[in-house]
Amino acid sequence: MTRGGIPEWRAWLAVAVGGLLGTELRYGLGLAFPDHTGAVPWTTLGINVAGSFVLATLTTLWIARPHTAFWLRAGLGPGLLGSFTTFSAVIFSIDQLARTEDHPVWLAYLGLSLLLGLGAAAAGWRTGRVVADRVVS
Repeated sequence: MTRGGIPEWRAWLAVAVGGLLGTELRYGLGLAFPDHTGAVPWTTLGINVAGSFVLATLTTLWIARPHTAFWLRAGLGPGLLGSFTTFSAVIFSIDQLARTEDHPVWLAYLGLSLLLGLGAAAAGWRTGRVVADRVVS
């Protein structure tokens, strides 16, 4: 089976390798900077914000350079960054904080996750545009 003339196994392999690397990177950062019970999970927030920025930057570049290899886009996007950032970690943290009735903390965390994630994506989009304009022009 092929996708645009490229065997699909390359994209599958790229997503698998990227997923492994992203998961291990997230896990390593969690060990290096552990979140504390009852507090805003800063490590998870930082990971998701950084990932939003990088993914938006890359996506903007890929739009400007549509001939970027599909396996590379799949490996870096859904693979590496999809496993590095995860909405399930946000929900899990909110659930844990809500169970302890730490309502101000989980509300702040939810708000920060949304605002900073969207802000990082917007900054990544702008960064991608600037880089694409310099590279493509």
